[in-house]
Amino acid sequence: MDLKTQTISSVHKAIQDKEFSSVELTQEYLDDIKKFNKDLNIYLTVTENEAIAQAKEVDENLRENSNIPVLAGVPAAIKDIIVTKDIRTTASSKILENFIPPYESTTTDRLKKQGMVILGKTNCDAFAFGASTENSGYGVTHNPWNINKVPGGSSGGSAAAVAAGLATYSIGTDTGGSIRQPAALCGVVGMKLTYGRASRFGLIAMASSFDTPGPITKTVEDAAIVTQAISGLDPKDATTVDLPVPDYTKFLNQSIKGKKIALLGESFGDGVEHGVKTSIEQSVKVLEQLGAVVTTISLPELQYGIAAYYILVPSEISSNMSRFDGVRFGHQSDKAKSLFELQTFSRGEALEDEVKRRIMLGNYALSSGYYDAYYLKAAKVRTVIKQEFEKTFEKFDAIICPTSPTVAFDIGSKSDDPLAMYLADIFTCPVNIAGIPAISVPCGFSEKLPVGLQIIGKAFDERTVFQIAHAYEQNTQWHTIYPELEDK
Repeated sequence: MDLKTQTISSVHKAIQDKEFSSVELTQEYLDDIKKFNKDLNIYLTVTENEAIAQAKEVDENLRENSNIPVLAGVPAAIKDIIVTKDIRTTASSKILENFIPPYESTTTDRLKKQGMVILGKTNCDAFAFGASTENSGYGVTHNPWNINKVPGGSSGGSAAAVAAGLATYSIGTDTGGSIRQPAALCGVVGMKLTYGRASRFGLIAMASSFDTPGPITKTVEDAAIVTQAISGLDPKDATTVDLPVPDYTKFLNQSIKGKKIALLGESFGDGVEHGVKTSIEQSVKVLEQLGAVVTTISLPELQYGIAAYYILVPSEISSNMSRFDGVRFGHQSDKAKSLFELQTFSRGEALEDEVKRRIMLGNYALSSGYYDAYYLKAAKVRTVIKQEFEKTFEKFDAIICPTSPTVAFDIGSKSDDPLAMYLADIFTCPVNIAGIPAISVPCGFSEKLPVGLQIIGKAFDERTVFQIAHAYEQNTQWHTIYPELEDK
């Protein structure tokens, strides 16, 4: 079977109708991972034994029950920043090379209760610091559309796994675009949830007031299914909100006629590639043909989003990273002769360059004499951006813009220019600053590489985001086009 065409819905129906077993499907995925992972570097850990055992359990349950949960027996990949009990979790950093967590994240726990089959842990930028998956301590992941290009980041391995047909769906995390941007660059669907909709318990923290887990899938329907499964109040995470979690799939086929959609005028500004602009223009025409009313607006305050983000997030990083000190767990230097040297040498030897850069940026922004000049001002900008979105949603149901200003770029082309790399998140960072939901869906190609359309909604209104995204998806063909992998 062609694994690239398999969706959660199609796999569920096939397993339920006994066209194939979960074990048979899982084994096909594992065989393809062995075949292609060497060249793509998507998986850091492949959990073959666990996957087969989980698949067998689903098949046995199906013999006793005529109905199983929609996610039961469906093979998935998990970003290596998410803790999995008794399964190596490295955060793609050498400092955690041999870390085996003694507990389970809420996200994976909820999926396991639905019968998830976990294929393994996927590569990402170390500690999720990056937009290209080039900052991993274990090498760059390659884009399945062109192995000389990056897959985006930080959830590059998770997005590449789905695009390459090496997982039916995957779970990533999104702090400033880390689900949506790689989804766009790999031609798949990536959903960033409202902050507080899903638990952060078991996510190795990057920036605690920004991080959110979410799905990367082949279709909007699949994203809605996974979102429902992982969402809801969690006593282990005080930032989760006690609100009902809808069955998002019930809203997918509703008409979007009359929906008021704001097109961000900055979508066509400097730095946005011509092919991306063309794809967005074509997307607007599709939405208008479906009855949506699209109005171009300008949100000038969003131009300060990147600057604010790269003060606020490194500041939180500098605090969260202090636990990786070589004392309690992780890499310990064998050169140290004192506690100070243990911490200094362990971190110096095992932390990647981008990790060190962000720790230093955060410590500088929070240091005496600079706090008011940098962090406090950035916090005020965060409030302004949040308020700007709230005002916009008083008039509009959603906002659209490119997910990324460019298609996938060459591996190594921005490695020496951190500022150019940071600008990859120019359209995604403001969404995290405001804590609101957004989805990236495939909307075309430029230079034979995928382009993503970002649809942004108001807080806890994922249903409208899914509704518009599904309507667009079902009236275009972009989600049905897959990369061809070279079988060596």
